[in-house]
Amino acid sequence: MDHSQVETDTSTSQRKASASTGIEGLDRILNGGLQRDRLLLIEGQPGSGKTTLALQFLLEGARRGEPVLIFTLSESRQELEAMAASHGWSLEGVRIFELVPSTDDLKPEHQYTLFHPSEVELVETVQKILAEVEAFDPRRVVFDSLSELRLLAGSSLRYRRQVLNLKRFFAARECTVLFLDDLSSREEDLQLQSIADGVLRLEQLHPEYGAERRRLKIVKYRGKQYRGGYHDFSIRGGGLDVFERIASAGYVDGNGKTNQVLSTGIDTIDSLLGGGIARGSSTLLSGPSGCGKSSLAAQIVAAAAQRGIPGSMFLFDENPHLLLARAAGMGIDLKKHLDSGVVSLLSVDPAELSPGEFAHIVRKDAERKPGGVMVIDSLNGYLHAMPEERFLTLQLHELLSLLASRGIASILVAVQHGLMGASAIAPLDVSYLADAIVLIRAFEAQGEMRQAISVLKKRSGSHERTIREFMMTNEGIRVGEPLREFHGILTGFPSEVPDRGRHHESND
Repeated sequence: MDHSQVETDTSTSQRKASASTGIEGLDRILNGGLQRDRLLLIEGQPGSGKTTLALQFLLEGARRGEPVLIFTLSESRQELEAMAASHGWSLEGVRIFELVPSTDDLKPEHQYTLFHPSEVELVETVQKILAEVEAFDPRRVVFDSLSELRLLAGSSLRYRRQVLNLKRFFAARECTVLFLDDLSSREEDLQLQSIADGVLRLEQLHPEYGAERRRLKIVKYRGKQYRGGYHDFSIRGGGLDVFERIASAGYVDGNGKTNQVLSTGIDTIDSLLGGGIARGSSTLLSGPSGCGKSSLAAQIVAAAAQRGIPGSMFLFDENPHLLLARAAGMGIDLKKHLDSGVVSLLSVDPAELSPGEFAHIVRKDAERKPGGVMVIDSLNGYLHAMPEERFLTLQLHELLSLLASRGIASILVAVQHGLMGASAIAPLDVSYLADAIVLIRAFEAQGEMRQAISVLKKRSGSHERTIREFMMTNEGIRVGEPLREFHGILTGFPSEVPDRGRHHESND
């Protein structure tokens, strides 16, 4: 048997040994799904999505023809069905066993006087659980939630013993069990974590502005490989949508297209860039607001689309309709390629979209359009989407590595603070990540404002080192001859270079 056949058999056996959660992104993080016949702990504050995840896990099992069972200790059948209906689900294939106290328990004759409630209710509850499992023989079981069991136990020692007994009971029954813990008694239950074979934690974050954000991480998982770190997720109609954290490790650069060069559609800019923009590379367009960065990015996308190369533009700061109108006013027919489907525009709201979800959208787009052009406009908006900006460059590095592996030419737009000279400072330094840097600067000369363009850096190959005038006209973008008559253009306040020949003539 050859090596490829061994790898195929191994991956197949791993899939058979895994129980899909019904959530594609979570299955990817878990390398196929949850290990079968294990006890897993799902912990998180109320509202973080534990019950929704558990129902998706059970519904996936029911879809595969497995008997599934949920013990609900805090919510009624009607409440579970209402939650499922809000996501468009039917719980017809899910067996629901209610352990919620009935209204009869409020009557005086049902109150215990000789024994502590934990001595009677806990034993009765556990007996009901065991009897139901033996009668129904499920393959997937959910307990929602452990806080009620913890209260019934009365002491941490009694509680731990009962959980251990349940684990041993289920271990002999080929059953995958999820225990849900709402952390109502304490922030973290280390005793329970030590008992469980795996621990998955859900978190709900509340930024000072914008919608709440959710993330999860695998705290531990015995005997199973998984993608570590935090992964963003959302809860919408249809359940949890998990966005796997992008990691550059394992990506193979280029997709066979790194040596190909894309023309910007403007010969002088191609000359500045040493021939054009290489596929699988990243180019940073940097300059103050209004200098033409977005227009140049639109020109690059339109020029590629004219040759049938797909393009995508993710807009953080600008309305797509305004961009199309401005591009049309300069003779850049971006709408034609948008209507044909070669180019796509997506307006990104950083207050509503988490960084993980944005990276997920970019990855999906890159998988659909390998070898294309992708614009992120701008990095300033991307920065505002990050909960902690010190992680921006790390995530951006992973994202650019992914795009490079697909042979995609990445165009990053960075808006500098200030308009001219030393006051034009970038909000973040990502220059070391980019393979090429194009500077567009505004400067004052002869009583009018003008723009200049130059290429500061290019990793692969040579590039022109001149500074040329950059003009946006009704006929499109124009780039003039090198501005040799000025000195100090990039400062924003240039001075004219004296005519040395005329100066010598006058001295004679």
